[in-house]
Amino acid sequence: MRIAVVGATGMVGQVMLKVLAERSFPITELFCVASERSVGKEIEFGGIKHKVIGLAQAVSLRPDIALFLAGGSISKEWAPKFASVDTIVVDNSSAWRMDSDIKLIVPEINGDTITLDDKIIANPNCSAIQMVLALLPIHRNFGIDRVVVSTYQSVSGTGVAAIDQMNGERENRKIEMVYPYPIDMNCLPHGGDFQEDGYTTEEQKLVDETKKILGDETIKVTATVVRVPVKGGHSEAINVETKKPFELQNIRRLMAETPGIKLQDLPDTNTYPMPLYAEGKDEVFVGRIRRDFTREQAFNMWVVSDNLRKGAATNAVQIAEIIKDLKK
Repeated sequence: MRIAVVGATGMVGQVMLKVLAERSFPITELFCVASERSVGKEIEFGGIKHKVIGLAQAVSLRPDIALFLAGGSISKEWAPKFASVDTIVVDNSSAWRMDSDIKLIVPEINGDTITLDDKIIANPNCSAIQMVLALLPIHRNFGIDRVVVSTYQSVSGTGVAAIDQMNGERENRKIEMVYPYPIDMNCLPHGGDFQEDGYTTEEQKLVDETKKILGDETIKVTATVVRVPVKGGHSEAINVETKKPFELQNIRRLMAETPGIKLQDLPDTNTYPMPLYAEGKDEVFVGRIRRDFTREQAFNMWVVSDNLRKGAATNAVQIAEIIKDLKK
C-alpha cells in the first residue's frame, strides 16, 4: 500500500514509523510528510532514505492511507483534501473525534464498523483509548453506570519540548518552559485548556470520547487529569460503578481474556502496572483490582499504557490494517 505519514518528523511520527516496521505493514511507497520548514530533510525507513515532502505534494500523489499526526488545525484543513482524492485519513488529533459523521475507533472495540466509505477516521485521545479498553469487558458483561477517573499523564503526551523541560530542570540547565510551572518533582492538575465549568479540555475528552466509543450516552464519567514527571506512559486510577452485581474473580477473568489487555494483579508479589515497564509496549496493563466498599456495585483498578504507542501510533496502524484488509 502507498502510505503517507503526515507529521513524520515529530515524536509520534517517529514512533509511527517504528510501529509500521515492527508490524510489517505492507508498504509499496512511503511518503514522509511535514511542514514546509522540514521539506527536503531525510528520514530512514526500511533501510531507505526518504525525502520529506510537503502536504500539497502528498495530496497530489494520492496515497491509499494518510496517517495524520500534525495537530488539529492541519487536520481540519488538509484531511478533507486527502479524502477528496480517495485517500483514507486516520487522524490522531482532536479535530474530528466528536464529529457525528466521523467514526472514533479503537479496533478491539468498534473496528468492525469501518468501511471503505469512511474517508476520515478519528484516532481517540491516548488516555481515552486505554481507559475504554479496560472498561469494555465490564460494560459488555455488567453495564457501567458511572466512572470516576484520575490520570497520571507523562510529559511525552505534551511533546519533545516538555521532555526537554523536565530533563532541563533535573540537569539544572536553562530551558524553555512548556508548562506554567516546573514539572520535575511536581504534579500539575492541568491538562489542556480550562473550560468555563472548571474542567479542562483533556478531562472533557475522557467524558465525551468514552461515551462515543462504547456507544452509550448514559455512562456518567467524571475526570481529573494530572501531569506527572514521568517520561513515557500514562497511568489511570479508575473507579467503576456497574449496573449489575459482579464478583471480583469474574472481573479479573474478563480482563485476562480481553484482547489488548494484560492483567498484572498479584499484590503478594508486588505485581501491578507501572509506566516504567509499559513504555515501548502495545498492551494496556490492568491491576490493583479491588472492591470499593463505599458503594454496593463498584470497584477500583489501575490502568497503564504507553501513550505514544497504543495511545497513538499503534492504534492508528491497527486501523490502517483493517483498511488494508478491506481493500483486498
